[in-house]
Amino acid sequence: MVKVFIDGKSGTTGLKIFERFSKRNDVTLLEIKEEFRKDPVEKQKIMNEADIVFLCLPDDAAIESAKLVTNPNTVIIDTSTAHRTDPNWAYGFPELDLELEEKINNSKRIAVPGCYASGFLSIVYPLVKLGVIDKHYQISANAISGYSGAGKKGIEQYTTSGDEELEAPRLYAMSQNHKHLKEMMCISGLDHKPLFNPYVCNFYSGMLVDIPLWTDTLKMKVTPKELHELFLSYYKNDKFVRVMPFNENGTESGFLSAKHLSGKDYLEIYISGNEERINVVACLDNLGKGASGAAIEVMNMKIGKEKECSLNI
Repeated sequence: MVKVFIDGKSGTTGLKIFERFSKRNDVTLLEIKEEFRKDPVEKQKIMNEADIVFLCLPDDAAIESAKLVTNPNTVIIDTSTAHRTDPNWAYGFPELDLELEEKINNSKRIAVPGCYASGFLSIVYPLVKLGVIDKHYQISANAISGYSGAGKKGIEQYTTSGDEELEAPRLYAMSQNHKHLKEMMCISGLDHKPLFNPYVCNFYSGMLVDIPLWTDTLKMKVTPKELHELFLSYYKNDKFVRVMPFNENGTESGFLSAKHLSGKDYLEIYISGNEERINVVACLDNLGKGASGAAIEVMNMKIGKEKECSLNI
């Protein structure tokens, strides 16, 4: 029986991780009494009894909680931004590269990617790795997400405020300082942070991340169909990153909903366009492959289970 402690169980990601364990009989959840929730001595004791500790906390709190774990056998899986570019931590997106997967397998400290970063890297990491673009390429990315990514306060705002402004998509992070930019640049190997335009929309969960490419700016000259073949080969029918059938319009209908994979724990990639301009789009659930689903996948790897155990793929 695997002993698990969730630090920050009341947050959106923590609750989703907790809910997923209702499907399992191989996990014992360690819980701290409410009166001791902020007691570092009691929390440290429980964390060091655990086989797996999930950190579902703000960055500063995640850093402090990680320091409490001294048991060399305890695995920490951090869902915050705090450790994603720390070289001492593995980056929890095994589908991107065998080296990343090996580091996860060999590490006791794993940082789960951000939701936008998951969609972005699923596209840009292979583009750099395969030589379609070089590390100097200046990427722009557009993305839309359900409001659950805004956390408890954001969810409450959308569900109770009655503000008519929230009925339409809202562009944010307009200063180009979104918290996921650092990992987008670092993990992909780019020299420049992308020009990133995220929108939060009036639906609960789901996400699209769109990377537009001008073919005459690419290091490797490819058509949309050729790029599709490269992605098919790169991901090799992976269960968690699925390259969808080629259509110059993206899908048969020409439309792709950001809610398409709501409730799912895998990601889909769509490639479309023409000889001059190519569009590559990642579709995922910001709470699934973009958060709690990715965290459970990593846990499954660490305890020797199939990656998809208790996940919706």
